[in-house]
Amino acid sequence: MKAALLLPVLAGKDAVGNDTLAMAALLRERGIDTRVFCDVAHGVAETTYAPDTLPDFAGGPDDLVIYHFSTGWPRALDLLGKVRGYRVVRYHNITPPEFFAGSSKIYESACAKGREEIPAVAGLGCERYLAASHYNLDELIANGTPAARGAVLAPFHRVQALLDAEADLALLDELNDGARNLLMVGRVAPNKNHVALIDAFAAYVDAYGDPARLLIVGRSDPGLDAYNQAIRARIEAHRLGDRVWWLDALSEAQLKSAYLASHAFLTMSRHEGFCVPLIEAMALGVPVLAHASSAIPETVAGGGVVWAEEDPWLYAASLARLGGDAAFRNDLRDAARLRYEREFAPAVLRERFFRALEPLS
Repeated sequence: MKAALLLPVLAGKDAVGNDTLAMAALLRERGIDTRVFCDVAHGVAETTYAPDTLPDFAGGPDDLVIYHFSTGWPRALDLLGKVRGYRVVRYHNITPPEFFAGSSKIYESACAKGREEIPAVAGLGCERYLAASHYNLDELIANGTPAARGAVLAPFHRVQALLDAEADLALLDELNDGARNLLMVGRVAPNKNHVALIDAFAAYVDAYGDPARLLIVGRSDPGLDAYNQAIRARIEAHRLGDRVWWLDALSEAQLKSAYLASHAFLTMSRHEGFCVPLIEAMALGVPVLAHASSAIPETVAGGGVVWAEEDPWLYAASLARLGGDAAFRNDLRDAARLRYEREFAPAVLRERFFRALEPLS
């Protein structure tokens, strides 16, 4: 058997990229000759190959092809139709285009095209559909995937590397200045709902007079300038300029410091296929407060506080409870760490990955 992992772009510090590289490493551990095929690779040490060469490498009846589906890419449909072995679709979800309406016509169009491919991919008749969450699997099944061919496996991640990393002491000292730090980690994009995040933070500051600070960790995309400006306008409207810190392109050590110095992880995101930063917070003991959209309730489960509503005052009150009730805060941390260890630890994911592939062997 040979194994091929297929995706359009392989990027470092990216959830899809981390998942792909971890799968490649595990397959190689089993002695399987494994290659990654993509159009573009950046920020990774992995040697990659042109997608058109995939059928020559792993196109036989005993070979394995895993397609990481997270954006529109018609070439993948063609390649999956050419190979004769075991085909696995790894579905990470695709953001619905309406989230980008008014922010970026380019992203709106790209997401629309990607979503249009879901029925085609779901209906390919692949031997296994491996979704990052039940939320994602339900979407595939609704679009024609046989339930019997579906399975759920949380994405592989770099949380253990984050746990093992040395914190950046300079940043840690800067953040531990007596202010309460609230943290959001994730790409700065409309589905992440940063405007509602600012409203919730403002409600907390206004209602409780806490000298708090909001740390926004994530890459700002120049192609989403209208969205970036909307966030900054809301910060200005609430007069929170010096209380909101934008932290972009952090090293692993700096990210570790941001988590260690934070008193709560707050997200108001409206669309997630899984949301890896949630389990980073859970593993590092940062209490989670989140909006119950898409896959978020499934990822957090009993490891955090999740509300269906977006009322900023509800989140403000929850932050106050987390800050003032040590027993509640510690119970939440314990539950979150236990959930991480039982559901998302690397050894758990490794065992589930190979179990999901067993019917193909």
